[in-house]
Amino acid sequence: MPEITGPGGDGVQIDLISGERMENLTSMEKIRMILDGVHDGNIVILEEGLSPDEESRLIEVTMSEINPDGFNGIEIETYPKSQSNNGGLLGRLMGKESNAKLTVIGPANQIETLHKDETLISALVSRQ
Repeated sequence: MPEITGPGGDGVQIDLISGERMENLTSMEKIRMILDGVHDGNIVILEEGLSPDEESRLIEVTMSEINPDGFNGIEIETYPKSQSNNGGLLGRLMGKESNAKLTVIGPANQIETLHKDETLISALVSRQ
C-alpha cells in the first residue's frame, strides 16, 4: 500500500477523480482505473459516480479478481441516493434519475461505513 510521508506522518492515499477526467473513458476504462487504484490500497472518490450498469460491471469484475491471499474486494458507497422518487423504475426508464452523485470506493479490508444517510457518508479508513 502506498504510504504518504510528510509533516503529518504517513497515511492512506485518496484519489479524487473529476467528472471531466471520466467523461471520455469507456466503462471498462473507468472500472480499470478504479480497480487499479484500489489494488494499490487507495481510496477512490468519483465526483460524478458511475451509472447503474457501470456499478454492476465494477462489482462483477471485482468478484473475478478476489484472491484469498491478496485482493479482498471493494467497499462502495454512493451519495446521494437516486433522486428518482417519482415512479421508481418507470422514472429511471424515463430518464428522471439524477446523475449528480459522489461515489467512494476503497479496499474492503480498509474501509468500513459507519453511517450513511441522505446527507452524509461517514467511514472509518484503517491502515493495513
